[in-house]
Amino acid sequence: MDPITAAALAALAGGLGGEAGRQAWLGLTALVRRPFGRAAAQGTRDDGTPQVSSGELEVAGLEAEPADPMRAQALATALGVRAALDREFRVLLDEWWERAQAAPSGSGVQNSISGGTQNGPVLQGRDFSSITFNTKRTAAPSERD
Repeated sequence: MDPITAAALAALAGGLGGEAGRQAWLGLTALVRRPFGRAAAQGTRDDGTPQVSSGELEVAGLEAEPADPMRAQALATALGVRAALDREFRVLLDEWWERAQAAPSGSGVQNSISGGTQNGPVLQGRDFSSITFNTKRTAAPSERD
């Protein structure tokens, strides 16, 4: 498994990646809420709770303050420890991480103009709204003859 970096977790918690990033974060939060596997439950306290963090508190902390590198590192550590103790969780975490890395970031912009001369304003970018162009239509050179 490639290590899940604190920086990647902080970026996802902070909303980087648009809808794909949000879906990845929701997938991780659902994963950490799963109960510990049978092997991990052998190391429990008297009340039956695991001796190590499930990651839920760390997820909540990072959601509250996604720019805090200590919270991001705490979550990365909790995920690593839980994966080492719970084989089923490790497999699911590996699958989640592969999907998260493969998901398009949704933040890239690719502009392309082709087809010859443009006889008017050309606007390139992303997420435009409420834009008005006040231009006069002039005949193209081939229409004037």
